[in-house]
Amino acid sequence: MRFAYEDLSDGQFENLIVFLCQRLLGISVQGFAKGPDGGRDAKFVGTAELHPSKAAPWVGTTIIQAKHTNGYNRNFSESDFFSTTAANTVLGKEIPRIKKLRESKQLDHYMLFANRRLAGNAESEIRAYIAAQCDIPESSIHLCGLEHLEVLLKTFPDVPEKVNLDPVDSPLIVSPDDLAEVVQALARQRSGVSDVLDDPPTTRVTYEQKNALNNMTGEYAKAQRRRYLKETAQIRAFLAAPENLELLRMYESVVDEFQLKIIAKRKDHQTFDAVMEYLVDLLFNRDPILRQHAHKRLTRAVLFYMYWNCDIGEVDDAAAE
Repeated sequence: MRFAYEDLSDGQFENLIVFLCQRLLGISVQGFAKGPDGGRDAKFVGTAELHPSKAAPWVGTTIIQAKHTNGYNRNFSESDFFSTTAANTVLGKEIPRIKKLRESKQLDHYMLFANRRLAGNAESEIRAYIAAQCDIPESSIHLCGLEHLEVLLKTFPDVPEKVNLDPVDSPLIVSPDDLAEVVQALARQRSGVSDVLDDPPTTRVTYEQKNALNNMTGEYAKAQRRRYLKETAQIRAFLAAPENLELLRMYESVVDEFQLKIIAKRKDHQTFDAVMEYLVDLLFNRDPILRQHAHKRLTRAVLFYMYWNCDIGEVDDAAAE
């Protein structure tokens, strides 16, 4: 059995880890909860049932963290997750919290689960780094990547049923493939598109009305407009060119998928700021073309064009006719 871990929400992945840890450590594992410093930990206090073994179990307080990504084929060694020289990484942001828990005697053992691949050399390096930074014995640190997750789920095949991974509760997931082709082609031909096309497409409702309908905050809307409005004319000209008919069809396919998924998966309380940023993060995580430095701004510009042109997001029906 192979889970599409990248298609789970953060909460679904955390639930999976809690049930696994209840089997490894004990039924009293407390689920993930946000701490006063904003971090999310699970906790077990007592003598572990199976970890690291029945003969020599961990005793004391075990802190558990789960780090989920929607990206494909990611690994522990990537610079966004771990670096010995940068603090602004997934693990780097957790080190001060782990250290604080250790110093206050609220942590004896530490477990980190992530839906990323973990090579043996990376496991040794990261475990040694955490041990040195947080004054925890290496024997009290456990890192679990995709490979070991698969082993655990085969060992405890009843766990997925208990987690009840309802697809209706899954996050907003879209495919980046067609958009990557559009962005890549637009980047290649951009120099050939006239820079004097400064008139943006006419929206079917005013920008302010659309922002109100979609619950986009004024600050975010202003920043988006300032950064990307001028580029909408170039994108429009590119998509309208007869030689780009196939790319226009790809673009239309992308906006159909994005719009329908947004309608189906958007939570009532979410701002459209959160939707846009989630889409950006998801696309960059899932496609190496889109996350290239040269394409990041252009990807954001195309997403803004979709919103500005009323291809995604709510639009007043009367004004749209």
